[in-house]
Amino acid sequence: MAQTFSAFVVFFYVDHLRVPAGWVAGAMVAHGILNAVLNPLVGAASDRHRTRWGRRVPWIGLGIVPLVAAFSLVWMPPDVSPTGLLVWFLVVVAVYDVAYVAVVLNTSALFPEIFRTTAERARGNTPRQIFGLVGMILGTAAAPLLYGSPLGWVGMGLVLGVLCLAFYLWSLAGMVERPVDEVAVAAREAALPLREQLRYTFANRAFVTYVLGSLLLQSTTALLLASVPFYVRYVLGGAEADATLVLAPIFVVAIPAIVGWSWVVRRVGPRRALLWSVAAYGVAVGLFLVPGTIEGAMVVAGLVGIGVAGMMQLLEVALGQVIDDDERRTGLRREGMYFGVNGFVVRGSVIVQAVVIAVVLGATGYDPDLSVAAQPEAVATGIRVLMGGVPLVVAGLAWLCFWGYPLRGLDVPSAGAGGEAGDDEPQDVELLSR
Repeated sequence: MAQTFSAFVVFFYVDHLRVPAGWVAGAMVAHGILNAVLNPLVGAASDRHRTRWGRRVPWIGLGIVPLVAAFSLVWMPPDVSPTGLLVWFLVVVAVYDVAYVAVVLNTSALFPEIFRTTAERARGNTPRQIFGLVGMILGTAAAPLLYGSPLGWVGMGLVLGVLCLAFYLWSLAGMVERPVDEVAVAAREAALPLREQLRYTFANRAFVTYVLGSLLLQSTTALLLASVPFYVRYVLGGAEADATLVLAPIFVVAIPAIVGWSWVVRRVGPRRALLWSVAAYGVAVGLFLVPGTIEGAMVVAGLVGIGVAGMMQLLEVALGQVIDDDERRTGLRREGMYFGVNGFVVRGSVIVQAVVIAVVLGATGYDPDLSVAAQPEAVATGIRVLMGGVPLVVAGLAWLCFWGYPLRGLDVPSAGAGGEAGDDEPQDVELLSR
């Protein structure tokens, strides 16, 4: 659902529904802000409130149906004016955002809790990300086949929504939370109130370098996915369904590559593996500046898939390492806070995507009411830059962030075990509270 939304919602509302690109950009900025604000709030709440069903599972169970329903309604707007369409978008996406954060943040927070070492996370993340790739294939490469068929956009939303609902309900059976010493945890939480937790999180050097690099990478992938329909139509001269041909090689290559990156991270650690994967991704995505045919773009997409697999495998493994380091310092498992703040920051990628696309299309003279042949020549050049030039530069900045990531071993010592932390922050929760 997230990949379909990211890749096609701007194209749907701008190119098909004829809502002005600036309006859609503004709506996407509002979407990004709401989603970002919700992430740390929900993360902190799920960390600190326990029920007999656990900290995470109740959020997930309550959010699944609203999430799927809101996603489907995005593609089912009423027949109203562009202003009415904008209002519809804002309202439905607000519901989608609330449910999305409740479900996805808490699902993600279970990962480092269940798998505790780099080796465990690398192995456990492999089938997890392969299932994720199947979802990405359905959400991006298969979506054009659905909306380009007699089912249309409404049928696409319903088919993908029902499929996701079934898998989410199935996944509830495998969600396991570890028991904790409630008295000890309550004492530690009292010594480190929410405000201090937020301050400490944003002062964590390992997390700051990680999250900035993650934001930059998420921005490149969001921009890349949202630009593909424009790239296929206005640069390569293909049909809308050809977006599937351009996107599919990314996922076909990524599936076996995820297994390879699992092997790499178990031997060299998250930091070095991230540097290698970001470098491979940046070089590959820059090659989108070159092709003039669908076949050429497919070859480039296959190379991009190698780097994408690395990022899928490694980003959450590295964040788990940051959370382990935080537990060693505070005695608390704060997955919700870290995934929440991470979500707060990386949701900025939606804003970056919307603003960059709107600026480039506006500067090149793009007009959705004109045919492909009637578009100004600058449109094709601008879209090439969106696909290759901007992602290449931004990926380079992400590489620099991960170069400064201070946790350089395979694993962080467990709480109370001592050892190097990777930076100079306090390591005592009582000192932090003072």
